[in-house]
Amino acid sequence: MSAVAALLLMIQASPILPAPAAWDPAADYITPGQDANGYRSWVFADPTRMPAVTAFHNYLTSAGVAYVVPTWQLLRTATDWTKCGAQPFEVPPTGEWPNIVQTLRYVRDDVVPAVGQVEAVSAYRNATLNRCALGAKESAHLHFSAVDLVPLAAINRGAMMQRLCASHAVAGQRYGVGLGFYTKMRFHVDSTKFRTWGRNDEGTTACARSWELAHANDVAPPALAVLPGAAPLTAPVPGDPLAPLPGSGGGSPSK
Repeated sequence: MSAVAALLLMIQASPILPAPAAWDPAADYITPGQDANGYRSWVFADPTRMPAVTAFHNYLTSAGVAYVVPTWQLLRTATDWTKCGAQPFEVPPTGEWPNIVQTLRYVRDDVVPAVGQVEAVSAYRNATLNRCALGAKESAHLHFSAVDLVPLAAINRGAMMQRLCASHAVAGQRYGVGLGFYTKMRFHVDSTKFRTWGRNDEGTTACARSWELAHANDVAPPALAVLPGAAPLTAPVPGDPLAPLPGSGGGSPSK
């Protein structure tokens, strides 16, 4: 058998493997209607929307935080928008616009240097949508200080969390930023206050150093009195200060 014939036989006998999936972590959260084409349809469906979007973009420009992420992505509402019968995009009330500025500064100055460019998958949520999406009652999304993001550069979840946590431990307190993690590649940033939540894939605190810093001034519970002849009592063990790692559709402190 010639070398060419042998090579052809080997190729024919080799299994056909599927091509590796393209890196698209936003696909777990973005449905048709909330993608770029959906945005175009939404903005042109109502003549009042383009002027409102333009005004919002100009505000971000004046605040020095335009183009941290594309402006239209900051108008994405909730992943559960279809289930809730809500709009896929919404321009937040003008009074809430200042709340996103510090968040975007942190994303620009610390998130992007740590993991590269990011895509925003959810930002402002009105109260009705927040309730339907099982968001926290005091969610930072209600006041447009929060944005949920995914990394655009291919990176595994462990490395992403390690880099974001390291950056947060250094700069998060100075910016007054909260950092939390969902399952998969989605994470949350807000500028409500310095804090962190979520667990890594090993089940331990994702950002242990940040958590220590955030709780450094916590007051320990008082010791319980021991009655004569009674077995020694111990102070009650506080509940886990970290919320359970949420799924993509459930509620969480970040929502």
